[in-house]
Amino acid sequence: MDHLEEEIEIEAIGVEVSTQPVELYKVLKIADAVGGGGEAKQAISQGFVAVNGEIETRKRRKLVDGDLVQFDEEFYLVIYVDPADAPEVEYVDNNYDAGDQGYDEPLEYVDAQQFESPTQETTASSAEDDDTSVSPRTGRKSIDFF
Repeated sequence: MDHLEEEIEIEAIGVEVSTQPVELYKVLKIADAVGGGGEAKQAISQGFVAVNGEIETRKRRKLVDGDLVQFDEEFYLVIYVDPADAPEVEYVDNNYDAGDQGYDEPLEYVDAQQFESPTQETTASSAEDDDTSVSPRTGRKSIDFF
């Protein structure tokens, strides 16, 4: 008898890795399939992850380019990208000066003593009504307990 393999087509999310082999739990983290490494390791050890069609419980199972991971009704295809072939990222320095806020004129000095604090007035008037005294320095009430 001839052994025929049926070919099926699935949609898989590509997970680009820059090193290989790469550990299984790291692929799930890179793919954002889990919230963190601990969650990935737990899902793997409990048998919720398959690699190339077989349940895998080894958290550090080594994966290479072309391996297919199945987790949470999704498929993830490991794609190795050589760092030497990766596009070069150009750094742009805008020469931003934190001291330059875009003001054309200098800021005016405002004397804080020209404004009266409404909380101090309220506190002072209520101090006359009860047996508390108000500190002139802080404006806070002090209460004598004894």
